[in-house]
Amino acid sequence: MALSAPDVLTLNAARAGARLDALTMLTRYDLKYRLTLRIAVVSALCFAAISAYVLFDIDRSAHLRNERIAEITARTLQLQQSKMHWVNSPQAGFPDLDAVAAAAIGPGVCIAYRGLDGAIVQRICGGAEAQTNDPPRAFTLLYRQLFDPGREAARPVVFRDGKTGDAVVWTDAGAMTAEAWRELGRLLPVLGTALVLLCVLAYTALARALRPTRLIRAGLERIAANDLSARLPPFDLAELSAIRDAFNQLAEGLETALAQRSELTRRLIALEDDERRHLARELHDEFGQSLAAIRALAASIRHSAAQDCPALVGECDSIARAAADMMDMLRGTLVRLRPPDVDQLGLAASLEGLVAGWNRRQQGPTRFEIELSGGIDQVSDMIAINLYRIAQEALTNAAKHAGATRVRLQLARHDRPGDGSAAIALTVEDDGPASETVGTSGMGLLGMRERVATLGGKMSFAAGQNGGAQLSVVIPLPAVPAPSFEQTQPAAACAA
Repeated sequence: MALSAPDVLTLNAARAGARLDALTMLTRYDLKYRLTLRIAVVSALCFAAISAYVLFDIDRSAHLRNERIAEITARTLQLQQSKMHWVNSPQAGFPDLDAVAAAAIGPGVCIAYRGLDGAIVQRICGGAEAQTNDPPRAFTLLYRQLFDPGREAARPVVFRDGKTGDAVVWTDAGAMTAEAWRELGRLLPVLGTALVLLCVLAYTALARALRPTRLIRAGLERIAANDLSARLPPFDLAELSAIRDAFNQLAEGLETALAQRSELTRRLIALEDDERRHLARELHDEFGQSLAAIRALAASIRHSAAQDCPALVGECDSIARAAADMMDMLRGTLVRLRPPDVDQLGLAASLEGLVAGWNRRQQGPTRFEIELSGGIDQVSDMIAINLYRIAQEALTNAAKHAGATRVRLQLARHDRPGDGSAAIALTVEDDGPASETVGTSGMGLLGMRERVATLGGKMSFAAGQNGGAQLSVVIPLPAVPAPSFEQTQPAAACAA
């Protein structure tokens, strides 16, 4: 069986498409995963913003604390200077930061008094807390670059409308960084757990919400498999309900259009068969009679020429042979235009005669074989005629284009005892170079597709087992209801 150029391209495109689909399925995520991933990204950004705000709040709180301590220290030093002036005490005990340090100093916090010359007169620092693990170097560099944790808070110390120095408070940068890392370490596990729970809940909710999409996908797959009776059930969501209405309307429209197309195709095929019968009848009655008359006239002229002009006998024999050859060609054409009545001879006998005719006319390297199995003749006349036409076109295509040495036609009926349904399979296989054969117009293959579609069957092309091409046609047969007990009981009684 030879493939036309469109069919070869379609077969190669289907194989490439299958490989592409398999590769795409490996790299493609479903909608639930995509939405969950986006929710996770947005949540992670939000949690990152929360962490940044926590770090900012820690730095701001520490700076405000230092400013309050600096304010308290400045007022305490001013009070110390006032007391020393009223009691005429020497300035040897000034400044005294112990009182402030005992009440306000914390881990890593330093309190100092800086004179007008910028020199630190006195400084008291609180010891840093012991750390079990140091902050990562990257976090330390980033935190110090963003917040400058070692900056100081200063308040002027004024006595008698004159500035005597500054009360300075700051926090050790290492202690501040460690505190920020400790607070962030407490927060990150909570945020990580919340992120995981959020992703799980989001995925579960999306899976439940998108569950109707499985029904939509199943409906589309049924439509793709030419099952136009597929319909979608009602959905709760307005968007899915709109999809359901559009899908059902499309399926109903396609079903109606396909039914109308099948009916039109059936009528066109019937009209084509009638036209073939009419043309065969005209050729037989007109052209056949003319050829018979030519042969009769040639025989009459030869009889007369044998007596009066023997030189014309050879010419008369040539005319008779030409007329006989044309008669043989006419018989072959009539067989193709108007095959033997399938309803009278049966499908099996008609196909065997078709194959025998090809072997007789071909007289070349190509041998045609046939294999029949099952109840081939137990089909309706319409199915039998269409199967005969499909087999006829397939053998014609193989003989003209395949360049094969062997063409095999197989027709088998497969019954399913369980539900009473059955199917008949037609296969035409050749051993020619199928990848190099192309059809001229493709009208024959188009006619076969139309006949198969009219019968509700499927037609496909594939590579043959012997290197050629293989045409496969499967036609479903109407189910035959099993006889009931009431129907079989009288017959059993009669047999008894």
